[in-house]
Amino acid sequence: MYSNGLMDHMCICEEAGSKAWYEKPGNFRGTLDAFLKIIRNEGIKSLWSGLPPTLVMAIPATVVYFTCYDQLTAHLRSKLGENETRIPIVAGILARFGAVSVISPLELIRTKMQSKKFSYKELRQFISQKVSEDGWVSLWKGWAPTILRDVPFSAMYWYNYEILKKWLCEKSGLYEPTFMISFTSGALSGSFAAIVTLPFDVVKTQKQTQLWTSESHKISVPLNMSTWVIMKNIVAKNGLSGLFTGLIPRLIKVAPACAIMISTYEFGKAFFLRQNLRRQPLE
Repeated sequence: MYSNGLMDHMCICEEAGSKAWYEKPGNFRGTLDAFLKIIRNEGIKSLWSGLPPTLVMAIPATVVYFTCYDQLTAHLRSKLGENETRIPIVAGILARFGAVSVISPLELIRTKMQSKKFSYKELRQFISQKVSEDGWVSLWKGWAPTILRDVPFSAMYWYNYEILKKWLCEKSGLYEPTFMISFTSGALSGSFAAIVTLPFDVVKTQKQTQLWTSESHKISVPLNMSTWVIMKNIVAKNGLSGLFTGLIPRLIKVAPACAIMISTYEFGKAFFLRQNLRRQPLE
């Protein structure tokens, strides 16, 4: 979130025994500079702020996403044929749409925990307050830009992944991908999709941080701004490059994440398939 340019103008100050946010000039000079300043000012543990909701979010998101993608892919291939190139795009879009809708409230909580140190009691109070004021729909703040980021990401990721995997298998003379083929295909396709969809990641984070920024009453933030209005404001203030703030840390995060997740997933599928095939004659 720091890398998306939303926290580089803010810091914590002690005021009458309590912490408050205030604006100050200056920007991070890069990813390494951001890491060093965060560690120096808030300690190395702050780099893992929001880890619990991230872990809680990752399990249902991964289960829903990969299960839906596999089931949709199998269904579409039975209807359209094995070589239909549009299947990964359609299956990726539908699977991601469902996964984002399920875990969007958890991602909002994670963003808030990354923005400021909260106890679980304070977090519960914040959620209760927002639900009572704005209704349950407030927990889906940032859902629209998340959809605009993740759905195209998923479509491009799966399309490129399937093409790269097939091409690397053909080059290696293999029928099924190895761990390294899946790893390489996942890293390359994930990197490409991350670059294209980065502007929506910046907007998503900004919309989600509006909740706690306005809550402090220290900084005036216009609420309920549309995705496109926020984009226009970013471009007007920082130029087109402002929409790609945090590109390097996003690639550092997304490329290995996509590579590790898809390669271990493919390995797990192949492993359990072999186990099931061995058991069949015994049944």
